[in-house]
Amino acid sequence: MRPNWLRTKLSTSKNFNEIKGILRENKLHTVCEEALCPNIGECFEQRTATFLILGDTCTRQCGFCAVKKGSPFGVDEGEPLRIAEAVKEMNLQYVVITSVTRDDLPDGGASVYAQTIQRIRESIRGCTIEVLIPDFGGSSEALETVLDAQPDILNHNIETAPRLYSQVRPMADYERSLKLLKNAKETVNGLTTKSGLMLGLGEEWNEIISVMQAIRDVGCDILTLGQYLSPRRNALPIRRYYTPEEFTMLKVEGERMGFLHVESGPLVRSSYHAKAQTNALVAKV
Repeated sequence: MRPNWLRTKLSTSKNFNEIKGILRENKLHTVCEEALCPNIGECFEQRTATFLILGDTCTRQCGFCAVKKGSPFGVDEGEPLRIAEAVKEMNLQYVVITSVTRDDLPDGGASVYAQTIQRIRESIRGCTIEVLIPDFGGSSEALETVLDAQPDILNHNIETAPRLYSQVRPMADYERSLKLLKNAKETVNGLTTKSGLMLGLGEEWNEIISVMQAIRDVGCDILTLGQYLSPRRNALPIRRYYTPEEFTMLKVEGERMGFLHVESGPLVRSSYHAKAQTNALVAKV
């Protein structure tokens, strides 16, 4: 049984239903729905959503994720425009764009990220755009394609300790992900970068601290820390529940390391309170 602090209620409010309606009308996916995010009720109620581009089927076999896995087919060329139209209809001033991993595409889908950013810029003046990107197989050219489109925040999650990668992210590479964050920071002067960890997969406390420091050492500005919740029957099991007090301790530790903002709590996810995270960072700079 999950601890009390992990229990949430699903909203059935007007905003919640309206956002779902806009998404269905535009034939769009959100990571909120595909990844079974526990915060979907709160976020849809606040008229926020994290758009999932490049379809709903991932080529990776990560053990923690609820997103469908398999062999995707093609690319929906109209998707960037439909996302821009949905963002405008939802009257968003802050939008997060993420994707499944598409190892089947030559650029990993980087060009679709760029097109989506460009379409939103054309449609909504002053909208802040955060992208949560995959590793693109380590391609510097793909990363540059995304950066050239000038997102405001670039997010790439490390997810867990390197010792657990073979179980949690078997097709990813810890050092490759750190290098992506480092290269993004060095390529674009003043770019805000962000990363996150899931806790409860079997990592030790000292491993959490070590990975946090490694993320900070590549210049990352924002860090998110949340409890892993097994999304399906055959997903990786939860090895430990961390208490709210422990998340507070990690927040303090992250601030001591020099992160400009640390969002740390049991229900925290990469895009949870994303706008507030960025606003808090701007206030400190």
